[in-house]
Amino acid sequence: MDASSSSSLVSIEASFFENLKGFILAVVSSAFIGSSFIVKKLGLQRAGASGVRASSGGYGYLKEPLWWIGMITMIVGELANFVAYMFAPAVLVTPLGALSIIVSAVLAHFFLKEKLQKMGILGCVLCIVGSTLIVLHAPSESSLTSVEEIWELATQPAFLLYLASAIAIVLVLILYCEPRYGQTNIMVYIGICSVIGSLTVMSVKAVGIAIKLTIEGSSQAASFQTWVFVMVAITCIITQLNYLNKALDTFNTTVVSPIYYALFTSLTIFASAIMFKDWSGQSASSIVSVLCGFIVVLSGTLILHSTREKDPASVTDIYSSLSPQVSWLVHGNGVPWKHNADDEPCLDFDAILKQDHFK
Repeated sequence: MDASSSSSLVSIEASFFENLKGFILAVVSSAFIGSSFIVKKLGLQRAGASGVRASSGGYGYLKEPLWWIGMITMIVGELANFVAYMFAPAVLVTPLGALSIIVSAVLAHFFLKEKLQKMGILGCVLCIVGSTLIVLHAPSESSLTSVEEIWELATQPAFLLYLASAIAIVLVLILYCEPRYGQTNIMVYIGICSVIGSLTVMSVKAVGIAIKLTIEGSSQAASFQTWVFVMVAITCIITQLNYLNKALDTFNTTVVSPIYYALFTSLTIFASAIMFKDWSGQSASSIVSVLCGFIVVLSGTLILHSTREKDPASVTDIYSSLSPQVSWLVHGNGVPWKHNADDEPCLDFDAILKQDHFK
């Protein structure tokens, strides 16, 4: 065997072990992140039992140790995922993030008593398959050597348009949709998390490059772009976590996890493709595969949303829906009966009234 063949075998072997390290780290990351959803929700439930729930604007969960355990678990998972990208390509690491959905669904079944229906399982499978299609056929990222290069990419017209659109969508969701539909439509909170999350990834990647270059001897601390990206990353992460907490506290975890994963992954790849212009040179088959992936993800999301278990309305909710100033309907012996505030009370009807509601 000549020297060139021996060198080639060594290179292949080294590449195999690098990918194996990345694979193991990605699986560990998914296990930690999937578990963190369950632990954090347990913490949110405990905090909500003794104070204002996160979905109602409360922050009592910050005093709950279980929530912090879940937070630390998620951070460990994210760090493992970050290190995995150092050893293996994105086409190997990113699809494995879908394993966190399965982990959270299984743990939710045992610890949160959240039933995953058959159609919900189908929705999970579709989300995983669609997201995998998107990632496997997504454009490869370009090599970057400085924060200034990313700054130029972030200030190009195409990405500025995406940035403006993302901010506009988030503002509409927060200011208009959240007060009206936040407690009933899962896509409000998840939409905010996912759109902000795509910006988080772009800014975190810039910060990561700055840290990497600084470790290699080329300090980026004096560059103002580095600190702009740091501030953007911190702001986006805080906002993202805040609305993710609200989603977990309001809706079924087995639905939140896959929808969040699918939408977040799709928007992140879309934002990356715009910012880094990786679509140039791609074959038609790759583009079609990505579009098909989006359709599959959308189908899975719709199925999951339609199979979400609705929380039974509490008696308090029934009381609060009644107003002494307006007319309301009750069923007397099966017959609808309209009652006005000035009418005499009817004693023969099947309804529960809270007396102090009308004081």
